[in-house]
This record gives sequence, structure tokens and C-alpha cells, in this order.
Amino acid sequence: MATYLTPALAWRRLREGNERFVSGGSSHPNQDASRRSSLVENQHPFAVIFGCSDSRLAAEIIFDLGLGDAFVVRTAGQVIDDAVLGSLEYSVGVLGVPLIAVLGHDSCGAVSATKNAVDTGEMPVGFIRDLVERITPSVLTSMRNDQHEVNDMVVEHVKQTSQRMVDSSRVISAAIEKGRVAVIGLSYSLAEGRANVVSGIGEL
Repeated sequence: MATYLTPALAWRRLREGNERFVSGGSSHPNQDASRRSSLVENQHPFAVIFGCSDSRLAAEIIFDLGLGDAFVVRTAGQVIDDAVLGSLEYSVGVLGVPLIAVLGHDSCGAVSATKNAVDTGEMPVGFIRDLVERITPSVLTSMRNDQHEVNDMVVEHVKQTSQRMVDSSRVISAAIEKGRVAVIGLSYSLAEGRANVVSGIGEL
């Protein structure tokens, strides 16, 4: 059964799930055998969550979701590459998801590593360097705005990631222009468990 939610209703559903999680009242919906059976032939998730891979940021848990509810894409520091864009375009273009949530969090290791690289001029080795290079513009913007804390940089990175996604993908930007999709930027507090809104693109 498709959800056909508006972006605003999809966000409300995510927000209510997060409030249950924060208060300790998670209902763990859609996690039983009958739900599993109902999803064998198709899926109709109501949101896509593009978040950091951090083990403390398990998307279905912090938004109190179950099977078939969210299409989840995760990379360290929620950095965008072609595979991420393809996954997001699939969720919007094929699955018809109305909401993309970009999810960063405080004390992010990938953002901290980028800040360290900018501060010291020493780049990490291997493919971690690729992550750092993709996060560097957000760190530099924060510093230009006289914001030197990692958590400020996380917020800036969520905003820039959201904008870059829309700028890069014609599929996503066209869906936003039609009012069918919205993008919401969230920064998650590890201690509190709450996902706070830091930006939005489209009608919410």
C-alpha cells in the first residue's frame, strides 16, 4: 500500500517517531512477520534518510520506524558521491518518496578529521582523504563565518550537502519544483536523541 504522503506529512511522521524515541516511548512499528510478508512484492517508503554512517545514528531506531518505512542511504560524514545521488534519485524517481532528510550529528568524526586536516595542513591517507576533501568546503565556510566548533561545522555541512544534492540532481530539483518532494536538513544530538531542523528546501 503506497503512502502518498505530502512532504509535510512525511516530515510530521518522522518528527513524531523521533519524539517517541527521545521520550523513551518507541513503539517499534512494522517490525513483525506480517509486515515482512506484506513487503515481499514491493515497497513504498515514505521518506529517504541520507545520514552519517556513525553507529549511534541508526535511522530506523532514532525515528522509531520499521520495515518498508524509510529508504536509507549512509556514508561517513553524509558525503555525496555518484552512488549516493543514484540512490537518492531512485528513491524519488522510482519509489516516489516525498521527503529527503539529510542527517548529520554532533561530534562527527568525519567532520572532526576534516577540521584537523584544515588546521594542520596534513591530509589523511587512503580513501579517508576523499571524505575529507568533500567535507572541506563546509569547514572552510564555517571558519569564514567565525564558527570554529565542530558542531557548527556539522550544521554547515548538512546545509551544504542538501544544497549540493539539489544542485547536482535534475531528478530531485524537478520534483522539488513540482512540490512533490522536499529536503530537510537535520542535526542529531547524540546525548538527547533529538533530530533538530537546520535547513529546508521545498515546501514543508
